Amino acid sequence: MGNSISLRPLSGTQFVLEAHGYTASIASIGASLRSLRHHGRNLIVPFDANQVRPFFRGAILAPWPNRVVDGRYTFDGIEQQLSITEPSRGHALHGLASWLDFAAVRQTSNRLVLEATVEAQPGYPHRVTLEVDFSLDGEGLRTKVTAVNSGPKAAPFGVAPHPYLVAGAGRVNDWTLELPARKILTVTPDRLIPLRLRDVDDSDLAAFDFRTPRTIDNTFIDHAFTGLDRDYEGTATVRVTTNGGSGVALSWDSECPWVQVHTADQTAPSTDRIGLAVEPMTCPPDAFNSGIDLSVLEPADPARASWTIRAID
Repeated sequence: MGNSISLRPLSGTQFVLEAHGYTASIASIGASLRSLRHHGRNLIVPFDANQVRPFFRGAILAPWPNRVVDGRYTFDGIEQQLSITEPSRGHALHGLASWLDFAAVRQTSNRLVLEATVEAQPGYPHRVTLEVDFSLDGEGLRTKVTAVNSGPKAAPFGVAPHPYLVAGAGRVNDWTLELPARKILTVTPDRLIPLRLRDVDDSDLAAFDFRTPRTIDNTFIDHAFTGLDRDYEGTATVRVTTNGGSGVALSWDSECPWVQVHTADQTAPSTDRIGLAVEPMTCPPDAFNSGIDLSVLEPADPARASWTIRAID
């Protein structure tokens, strides 16, 4: 007897949005932006629907982005131990929502609203409900995350996306980066533990100063930046472009005072520096310990963050 079972893709239920020449493919696991194209051109590094999502591509990172050092922190006087999800460095990485299966609560041809709940668990004894609202218009793909503390006690919280931007042909080395950040959070070289905030125009940090657009070349970046220059509406924008001037831009509002940038260095040639991770963050790495820009959600209290990815033609 033949096998008539239709298997759901490994990345979850698939959703496609289309508008104004943009096509966005979104997978329910992690509310992940699986691909984004403009007139057929990739704006992010995609992954296959039946692939286990690699390198957190396109995932929503909550209730913390980046790392909690050693997975340990103290909140409300109680020491917590999170599971170590970055074994090579010994940290808790990128929150708890990235492998949740989000459910659709609204869908049209150009809009999708997904929802999931981070349940209370060892290391994070809080319940936080996440709503992720994707919409396409002439300005690109807009994403808005709303988090509500649906538990009985205050909860620490942070959020970020994790797209790998693609300017066009070639790799990260070939592209021009415009990063309007005056401050960089230095880290240890081995475990990327935060050290201190410094100016990017310090002589020994000049390689990280991309306020004036220039080619990335072979610069290794895996750092958080702040001190962002913003436009009159309070929007910060990172642009990644080819020599011809086309590319992609990611913009976000003042709810995200930080951005993590990573050149996606990998040992395998097929994945090495094929996209630039740009992650607007509501708080810096290890905010559960430092408390810097950490949101503390009271019961029924919401937190919001939003960003937009658009093509540069």
